[in-house]
Amino acid sequence: MAPKTLETSPESDRFENTPHPRESYHCFGHAETERQFILSYLSGHLPQAFVFGGPPGVGKATLAWRLARFLLANPDPAAAAGEARADLFVAPDHLVARQIAAMAHPDLILLRREWNEKDKRFCTEIRVEDVRRAIHMFQQAAGRGGYRICILDCAEDLNMSSANALLKLIEEPPPRSLFLIVAHRPGRMLATLRSRCRKVVLKPLATAAIGQFVAALGPPWSAAGEAKRDSAIARAHGSIHNVLRLLDDRGIELDTNLGRMLDDLLRIDWSKVHALADRVAARNNGKDYDTMLAAIDAWLDTKVRRGALSPEANCARLAPYALVWEKLSEAARETDTFNLDKRPFVLSLFADLAAAERASSS
Repeated sequence: MAPKTLETSPESDRFENTPHPRESYHCFGHAETERQFILSYLSGHLPQAFVFGGPPGVGKATLAWRLARFLLANPDPAAAAGEARADLFVAPDHLVARQIAAMAHPDLILLRREWNEKDKRFCTEIRVEDVRRAIHMFQQAAGRGGYRICILDCAEDLNMSSANALLKLIEEPPPRSLFLIVAHRPGRMLATLRSRCRKVVLKPLATAAIGQFVAALGPPWSAAGEAKRDSAIARAHGSIHNVLRLLDDRGIELDTNLGRMLDDLLRIDWSKVHALADRVAARNNGKDYDTMLAAIDAWLDTKVRRGALSPEANCARLAPYALVWEKLSEAARETDTFNLDKRPFVLSLFADLAAAERASSS
């Protein structure tokens, strides 16, 4: 993609007004994963495809771009082996770093939901024609004899046709090719595609790592008071995305109200649910909508995952929450895909949550 397009078109894989992952030169909390990448590369045993799995906001895309930048800046493993390297850092003024920041590197392609200039909205999926652009790049000779790399962000945006086209490319890869796939829920990927990839599962970030991320982003995020920052981190469930939403006063207020509603589902106040539906459905209020989805997803994650790890785990009691969790992502995707009114979605979601709470409590 030409730099001019980047300047004028929104990017589906950029979180709100923060730097894009390709523009982030710091990655915190995944030092051991970086060391393993370096060892695999230097030993000549780097797999041809990776899936970076984990919740949104834990650094999956940042790590994928960091690995791509390192490999393109160090095309010869033998030469790289002569330097002591503890991480994948490449200086921002390196030629490769500048090319990647401008999306102008000939051996790198990004697959994501593209911006439709006519409709002024993002495509709802990664299309098969997008994957064919990647196929064309892999048919060309790599510059400097290095890797040709495809970053896909994210796997959940593939449709069946594009997933199968990508699978065929990964099954018959050209030499020195690499596929870096970001997936928030790897289990939802096409099984045959997932099986061709080495899985890298990133856990929620520790408090210290999130603090480092916020500091590295600089103002206005790093300028938040210590009390507000600590409160946001404590509520964020290990996600930098959640922290950035919560550093906004409206985000903290919304998260607090949602927590009270979720903790009182057996006596749900439908007037509050209707008020929430009106709020998140308002024009240009996508930030509150995303905060709501993230908070409910985290709440369900706690119910299902932590409940399953409890010594008193009861699968029958956890099943209703798991069903709502599964339905949440599908309903949210359908609402976004068809640009549906968010109010019915919110009302239906809380009806399902209340039913799950009753079923689990009975």
